[in-house]
This record gives sequence, C-alpha cells and structure tokens, in this order.
Amino acid sequence: MRAACHVGTGDSAFDAAFPRTSTVSAAAVSRSAAETGAGQPTVYTAIHFAQGDATMAGAGSANDWESFRSSQTMRIIVVVVLVLVLQVPVSVIGGLIAERRARRDQAVAEVSDKWGTAQTITGPVLVVPYTVRSSETAEKGRKVVRTVSRRAVFLPGRLSIRATLDSHTRRRGIYAIPVYRMDAAIEGEFAAPRFADIGIQPQSVAWDKAEMAIGISDVRAIQLGCQVTWESARLAFRPGTGSFSGANAGIHALVSVPQGRRSIPFSLDLRLNGSIGAYFVPVGETTNVDLRSNHPSPSFQGGWLPGRRNVGGSGFSARWSIPSLGRNYGQAWDASSDMQSLLDRSRFGVDLIEAVDEYHMAERSTKYASLFIALTFAAIWLTEVLAGLRVHPIQYLMLGAALCLFYLLELSLSEHVGFHRAYTLASCAVVLMLAANCATVLRRLSRAGRVGLEAVALYAFLYVLLTNEDYALLIGSMGLFAILALAMFLTRKVDWYAVGPAQPRVVDVPEADTRPRGS
Repeated sequence: MRAACHVGTGDSAFDAAFPRTSTVSAAAVSRSAAETGAGQPTVYTAIHFAQGDATMAGAGSANDWESFRSSQTMRIIVVVVLVLVLQVPVSVIGGLIAERRARRDQAVAEVSDKWGTAQTITGPVLVVPYTVRSSETAEKGRKVVRTVSRRAVFLPGRLSIRATLDSHTRRRGIYAIPVYRMDAAIEGEFAAPRFADIGIQPQSVAWDKAEMAIGISDVRAIQLGCQVTWESARLAFRPGTGSFSGANAGIHALVSVPQGRRSIPFSLDLRLNGSIGAYFVPVGETTNVDLRSNHPSPSFQGGWLPGRRNVGGSGFSARWSIPSLGRNYGQAWDASSDMQSLLDRSRFGVDLIEAVDEYHMAERSTKYASLFIALTFAAIWLTEVLAGLRVHPIQYLMLGAALCLFYLLELSLSEHVGFHRAYTLASCAVVLMLAANCATVLRRLSRAGRVGLEAVALYAFLYVLLTNEDYALLIGSMGLFAILALAMFLTRKVDWYAVGPAQPRVVDVPEADTRPRGS
C-alpha cells in the first residue's frame, strides 16, 4: 500500500525525507515517524492512503500539467500567440491605409483632370513628306509605275528649354494636390534634312509642306495660343500632332524648309497647366534643359538625373545636358516606324511630391508592428520575471490593442496635421495609456514608469527607422542588437529553472502530544 502525503509538518527531518507532496509506502511513513519522534510517535493527520498506483498516477499527471501551465515556458507561448493574434487588427489597418491612399489618388485624378495632368513635352520634330516611285511588271509584261507618299522625321541638332514651374496646391476635401503653371521658352535649330542618313532616295520632296510638331501629353492645359518663330517668320500652331506619330497629343505648324541652308533656327514660348510632374524628351542631338520652381520638395525622375541642382526651402533649380549618344534612337527615321515607346522611355523630369507621404510612412510603420508589439510584450514579461508577478493574458491583449490603436491614430491624424505631428501625438497618447494601465497591472508606479520609458524608447527607435529609409536596415539591426544585449544583461542572474509562480505547500500540523515525557 502507498500513500499520497501532503507533507508540511514543521519537522525538519520528516520534511527532508518527504519533501512537498510525495508517494510513499505506509511502512516508510511509520519508520520515519518512529525515527523523528525518538520514541515519541507523532500523529500526522494529512496522510491519506489509497489502494493501487493508478489513482496516484492520475494525480501526478494533473500536478505535472498544472506545473507546466504555470511555468514561464507556457507564459512565453501565450505571449507569442497573442502577438500573432494581434496581427489581425494590424492587417485590417493596413487595408485601411490602402483604401485611404486610393481615395487620395482619386482626388488627385479629379483635380488633375480639370487643371492638367503631368505634362510631357516631346519635340519639336520636323516631319518632311516625300514620294517614292517604284515600277512593277503586271500581266502580259506591262510595266506599272507606282508612286507612294511617305514622311520622314528629323530631330533638331540643338535643343534648349528654359522652363519655370509656378507651383501651388489645390484642395479636394482633406487632400492637397500640387499643381503648377509652366512657362517654357524653347529654342534650337534643325540641320538640313539628309534622307541618305536613313537609307531613302526620294524622287521628290515636298519641302514646302513640312510640319514642325510638338507632343504635349495634355493639350487641354495649353493656356495661350502660341506661335513659332521659324527662321524670321511667325507661324501659328494647329491642333494635333499632324503627321508625327511619336506622341498621342500635341500641336503642329506648317513650315517650309528652305533649300541650301545648313541649319534652320526656331523658337517658341509655351504656357501649360499641369500637376504632379513635368517631363521632357531629349530629342536634340544635344539637349539642354534649365528648370526652376518654387516647390520645395522635388523628386527627379527618368533616364537622367540633373547634372546640377540646388534644392532649398524656397524652391529648386536643376540643369540637364544630354547628348544623343545616351538614347536608343537616331536623329531621323521613317514616319511609319513606331517610335513612341522608345521616346517615352527616354523622358526625364521631376515630380512635385509632398515632403512626407503620410500613407507611405503609415504603411512602413505597420511593417514593424509585429516587432514592436513583441518588444513591448517582452519588456512586460521581463518585469514579470524580475518582480515575481503574473500578468493575465487578457491584460496582455488589452495592452496589445493599445499598441495597434497607435497605427490607426497615426493614420487618421496625419491626414490633417501631417506625419510628424501625428506620430508625436499618437505615440504620446499610447505611452500614457500603457503607463496608466501598467501602474495597476504591475502594482507599482516605478515599474509602470520603466515600461513607459521603454515604450518611449521604442517609439523613438521606430521614428528614426521611418525617417531614415536608406539606413533603416543598419539602424534596425544595431537597435535589435542593443535591445538583446540589454535583455541578457538584466537577466544574467536569473535562475530560469527556478523561475515560476510560488507553489503552495499544504502544511499539516501534527496533533499535539500532551502526554508527559516518560509516561
């Protein structure tokens, strides 16, 4: 027969023999009682005998599960599961960010549709018609002469563009859209067209029916009826690109190409409305573009960056100088060739962006959400370990909900006050909520203060990551290394095998022996 002994007698010798709860034989209990009592047997009231080992095995399994459920290993598993569960609201907030960005893009499209879209200027180019005659042998040996009209496109030998973008913002609801008015002075010269350069031997060229065309992506935004100075003549432009197929929309003028001239100068002034960005296609054998604007945050785009640029709070200036050797097309081609895709790929220019895109920053911040929640939970769990406390999973869940709410506050506030202020207000609100809740959960203001300071440090760390995108990997890896080193230092003296909630001992006080000694 064996007994389940809930031992807590106050007798040190017996406690040493049978610590806490043990399964022992009745003979062993009697022998220990005889030894510890030195001839005076002690009566133990909490020794319960059971028949068979099956019952004791079940009790041992229950005790093992209770011990595991209360262990730090189980606590870590619960914390990890909660971090994963909290990714659900974070993903929902990510979807909300995408929805708000789509609404912003819709507002931009509505304003651009009425004011003017991003403008791309292609040209000027010179289109010259010519005819090619060919003879064919028809039935019965009869020769037939066919005459085909074609056109050749010639690019300028020199192209210079001086443009000014007067930028301001238009609002659609809560969204501000950058728009501009462009004043561009375009001048250059065409070399005398040489058809032999493109392998054409024309029988006749209609020099007096040539066209000078300019591609403009949104012709609705042209503000003034412009004219071109061709040699010394002032010629009016007509709608459409005429015979030029390298642009979807634009304007053209009928010009006459004089014979015997080595070059033909031209100049024109162009005023356009536009939004978001302005681009140019380097059609000149040498293309020089000087661009100035009062917009303080440009983003230079395209196949070439400016050789010189100056960006300040009052605006920017940029200069490009692009040779034709950097393009994937020559100075002349037959108009039947599809060159539009090549021309589009060679464009360059600038986007007028906001200094900080709040939706881009909000999206990037949610990418760090799991790491941020895990580090905050780790700080609270370490406080549990070091202070010998227990925080309920529901309390962890509410703290995690506060951390998720930060991203929603950041998004909603940034649409009205900008990203930097929104981040500051949202982080301060969440840190105060965490500290106030931890004052009760962790039972001391000093512990709550430490958790609050840790949250402040984490939010500052996240802010540095978000505002330094190019160095985010370096800063993030160094920060995680420092956090891990700090955690290892704080727990260097913790005996992880002994860490856990205190297990209650059932103390069974022996019955007092009132008999006099020696009786």
